[in-house]
Amino acid sequence: MTDQVNLNIHEGDPFFAHEVTINFTPTQLTLDFKCITPRSDPRSKKPNFQLKHNVVMMEPWHAKSLIDILQNVVQKYEGEFGKVSKPKSLVKAEKKQKEFVQSQGKKEIDVPKPNYMG
Repeated sequence: MTDQVNLNIHEGDPFFAHEVTINFTPTQLTLDFKCITPRSDPRSKKPNFQLKHNVVMMEPWHAKSLIDILQNVVQKYEGEFGKVSKPKSLVKAEKKQKEFVQSQGKKEIDVPKPNYMG
C-alpha cells in the first residue's frame, strides 16, 4: 500500500516587476522583485505609492543556470521580434537628467539615484 499525500499549490498572482534588488550571502542569492504603483488619495496632498514585492532566494549555481536560460530566451525573442533596446523615452529622460546635472555644476556620480527601499 502506498501512502497518499495531499498537495495544495498556491500559484501566486501575476506580477510585473519595475525593478529588482539582488543581494547575496555565502550560500544564497536573494532577488527582490518590486512593483511600484502611484496611488491617488483625495484626502492627502502628499504623493502615495504602493510597493509590492516578491522575493526569490536561490543557491548560486541555480542563479548561473537562470542566467543561461534568460540568455537563451532573449536570443529566441530577438530572433523572432528583433533586437531589444532601451526605450526611446528612457534614453531621452537619461539625457535630460545628464544635462540637468551638468547645468548644476555637479558630476553625475554625485547625484543620488532613486531608491524606493530607503
